[in-house]
Amino acid sequence: MESHTCLTLVFFVLVNLAVGVLSTDNYSRHDFPVDFVFGSGTSAYQVEGAANEDGRTPSIWDTFAHAGFARGGNGDVACDTYHKYKEDVQLMVETGLDAYRFSISWSRLIPNGRGPVNPKGLQYYNNLINELIRNGIQPHVTLHNYDLPQALEDEYEGWLSRQVIKDFTNYADVCFREFGDRVKYWTTVNEPNIFAVGSYDQGISPPKRCSPPFCVIESTKGNSTFEPYLVVHHILLAHSSAVRLYRRKYRRLVTLQEEQNGFVGISIYAFGSVPQTNTEKDRAACQRFHDFYLGWIMEPLLHGDYPDSMKANAGARIPSFTSRESEQVKGSYDFIGIIHYIKLNVTDNSDVLKTELRDFIADSAAKPLGTEDIFVANEYPFTPWALGEVLETFKTLYGNPPIFIHENGQRTLSNASLHHDESRVKYLHGYIGTVLDSLRNGSNMKGYFAWSFIDAFELLDGYESIYGLYYVDRNDPELRRYPKLSAKWYSQFLKGTRSSLVGAIELNNDSSLVSVGHLLQ
Repeated sequence: MESHTCLTLVFFVLVNLAVGVLSTDNYSRHDFPVDFVFGSGTSAYQVEGAANEDGRTPSIWDTFAHAGFARGGNGDVACDTYHKYKEDVQLMVETGLDAYRFSISWSRLIPNGRGPVNPKGLQYYNNLINELIRNGIQPHVTLHNYDLPQALEDEYEGWLSRQVIKDFTNYADVCFREFGDRVKYWTTVNEPNIFAVGSYDQGISPPKRCSPPFCVIESTKGNSTFEPYLVVHHILLAHSSAVRLYRRKYRRLVTLQEEQNGFVGISIYAFGSVPQTNTEKDRAACQRFHDFYLGWIMEPLLHGDYPDSMKANAGARIPSFTSRESEQVKGSYDFIGIIHYIKLNVTDNSDVLKTELRDFIADSAAKPLGTEDIFVANEYPFTPWALGEVLETFKTLYGNPPIFIHENGQRTLSNASLHHDESRVKYLHGYIGTVLDSLRNGSNMKGYFAWSFIDAFELLDGYESIYGLYYVDRNDPELRRYPKLSAKWYSQFLKGTRSSLVGAIELNNDSSLVSVGHLLQ
């Protein structure tokens, strides 16, 4: 793509800034299409707990956390949703959720990564899904979220090996077979773009592989110059293999009851990104940034090959698809999940291409500014128009696919007061308003999931930062949940109350909010 696309996005941003941060401030749920889905989400290792119970074996995330890389925390107990799922589903009902997005722990369901299914793991996910369905809540299921079974990492280095394609497809087959009569929305892999960069270039997430001088956290294994490319290549092949399986074996399967008729997609982490200056160099850098972080996944899904800029800059270090693989990958999605939190300004860094030893980040020849906002536990800057930029990009560059916002929410310190949750309310109100703007502007939006339903174990911050609508009291042996101001606001919005930012913040004085300030003293 040419850099004029980023010029268009500059105009999009300037228009939004000219009319205010958010053009839709006063809205209600009734302004959205009747079939638009609102929900919230979590993932297995972040909330389930019971890490060593009922046959579950460690994942690479267990290993990473127990090595001390998550600020000393781990998911051994987490929020104990393994035992408290019925209580949590009732909270979802009270909140008014249409849907709940969660992930399956591969190593709980199939402890060795392949082979026998664990009956206790199967029972747990059946129980959870049945409880959701019984209460009128739609399950949206993710198959992989940073938690490859450690057994497969030990055996053949996990996503670095083509063997993972077969094992992932077989795992997906088990899930489709056992749960597909009730689950209609499947996400194969969560944010493969950021998983590959964080885990195989920078070494900041499991399985923590990288090579000097590119490591953010020192590691003794890995090669940052090619492993991120290889991992995404195998993820795309595994993803498309699972989609092909579903379409051939389950979507078309005529039984005594009915076909599953579900949908399979993949989620992508999407920064809002704009050129630092309105120069040709920065606009071109912005386009390369899109190519490397979004086009890396979307171009193969649309056209069966990687962006030209990636192939030119990475050369032989980025794998090639065979013609058969290209056909398999192309079109292998029914929807795209978007994970979005912050925006970045992008400036040109073309001089780095003169360096012979390069990693993925250097290959992009684009320097993002503001990445420090990701790695500190402070609140994210409030830039809802950046989500609009992301949705405009998918509409104009990537064929306007059906889109779910799979994650979007505000981070706060874990010691923040329940009653002083205005920043999360402001964030949700602003970004949901942007979703409505984008819908009205032609984006093919299907749903929005606030991150996260309850305060969870976070990938980089452990328990030091929180995103939840509900607070989990970790000093209580029962891990009781308490609604925050944001839970109250989201519930009122979901039940049809018209929302404006002023009205949202005034909720803080609502006496119906439970008084649990003593928990945080």
